[in-house]
Amino acid sequence: MAIIITDECINCGACEPECPNTAIYEGADDWRYADGTKLKGKVVLTDGKEVDADAPQKPVSDEIYYIVPDKCTECKGFHDEPQCAAVCPVDCCVPDENHVETEETLLKKQGFMHSED
Repeated sequence: MAIIITDECINCGACEPECPNTAIYEGADDWRYADGTKLKGKVVLTDGKEVDADAPQKPVSDEIYYIVPDKCTECKGFHDEPQCAAVCPVDCCVPDENHVETEETLLKKQGFMHSED
């Protein structure tokens, strides 16, 4: 499953540079599928959704740092544990019960966003 940042977030920003998928953004900032990935232009995501990877997307939160579920892989393929949770000083990076995915799905997503095939 993806990780979510709860409203206990103190906006310290420690999590953002740790994310290997560039799935964490400061509140109110637009995000892009292309940010920190190999995705460019029109792509079909692993869930079948077609998107423009370069187009700005609306922020998930206007107030606190947030994680884009479509880009979060819980650091699978990079690290043994989610790095945002490992560095968060207030333990507000927790599993997102609304975005449950298997390890196989997370690894497939990671490969899709980063492999050069």
